[in-house]
Amino acid sequence: MLDFNKIKEVAQGYQADMTAFLRAIVKNPGESCDEKAHVETIAAEMKKLDFDEVVIDPQGNVIGYMGTGDKIIAFDGHIDTVGIGNINNWTFDPYDGYENETEIGGRGVSDQCGGVVSAVYGAKIMKDYNLIPEGYKIMVVGSVQEEDCDGLCWQYIINEDKVRPEFVVSTEPTDGGIYRGQRGRMEIRIDVKGVSCHGSAPERGDNAIYKMADILQDVRALNENDDADETEIKGLVKMLNPKYNPDWEEARFLGRGTVTTSQIFYTSPSRCAVADSCAVSLDRRMTFGETWESCLDEIRNLPSVKKYGDDVVVSMYNYDRPSYTGCVYEIECYFPTWAIPKDHKVTKALEAAYHGLYGDKRIGAADTLEMRQARPLTDKWTFSTNGVSIMGRNGIPCIGFGPGAEAQAHAPNEMTWKQDLVTCAAVYAALPMSYCE
Repeated sequence: MLDFNKIKEVAQGYQADMTAFLRAIVKNPGESCDEKAHVETIAAEMKKLDFDEVVIDPQGNVIGYMGTGDKIIAFDGHIDTVGIGNINNWTFDPYDGYENETEIGGRGVSDQCGGVVSAVYGAKIMKDYNLIPEGYKIMVVGSVQEEDCDGLCWQYIINEDKVRPEFVVSTEPTDGGIYRGQRGRMEIRIDVKGVSCHGSAPERGDNAIYKMADILQDVRALNENDDADETEIKGLVKMLNPKYNPDWEEARFLGRGTVTTSQIFYTSPSRCAVADSCAVSLDRRMTFGETWESCLDEIRNLPSVKKYGDDVVVSMYNYDRPSYTGCVYEIECYFPTWAIPKDHKVTKALEAAYHGLYGDKRIGAADTLEMRQARPLTDKWTFSTNGVSIMGRNGIPCIGFGPGAEAQAHAPNEMTWKQDLVTCAAVYAALPMSYCE
């Protein structure tokens, strides 16, 4: 039987150590493809805490192991961050940060270095108190390039490092809840050809921007229309309807898909000429039952796209930016929807560990309780995570529980709560035995 009170007591005793570790990580910039300093700090802490093995793979992911079994339970946290944006929107130095009795501020504390900190100390508690089940070892991953390309790191770990855990806990921020899925996303490009001419006689040319304007009205309709029989361009809401989607139940859990235009490009000989090409990027969020093929076909079948025929090309972006080690691992910019079933063994094990430690409601700092406890304990993310590769592409069960708040991600004045670090370390420490009971 797990001694939940002892696990809570031990985790609480590490609060100061976890706080110092987190501040040490975020004191240096660690944007995607520039995570070297973060990796070195995490590797050093793992070695100090007597991890049985610490490796940095060729892509630059830092991986620590506790235990020596053949079966693996993994905890993942990405250690890259987005930029700080306009420094004038910050009330403190994003890298020096701040600390008070209950909070830590700085770029990356919520999104999402705090999760790695809790996982590292959760693994230490497991080893010190014999909480690693027979035949298992614990894997803690500080993964890279997630902000650029969700899941790329786990494609590398699974396919190139040849490591395939039994299941993975994503330590992305969950506002005190247990998250069992997320909508997917993909990055789509539409290119339109035109013919240039002098702007004084536009009828001699074929304006690519005007063609794109028609197409964008149809794209907008996908996001805004209903799915009534008489609606020509049926809205993405149709995927919540059993008539159009056999996976409608999980689609309703995750929420409907969306599409928006995120970038626009053009070419023209001058400001006195008709544009001869136009292109846009679309950010497409996908719910259960949608695939990259269905999303591309959806755009290709829009009335305005069909109207302009071969002058329109619809495609998916590829990602090929090198990591900080120089490793290039090319992949399509497709990040599948995923959800672990509510009655899956992993879901039930994490819920049991949490219930044993903290009851049946979300906990947190006083200023977070009203918002957190208005939501169900088991829920889903709004944004995307490495789960798109772990479970979405590779079918490895994935569940989420992590310190911090989604709303802090990518925001100025990012902060997290010290108690969240402790709560997560305790739940992580209890989970493997809960799973194996």
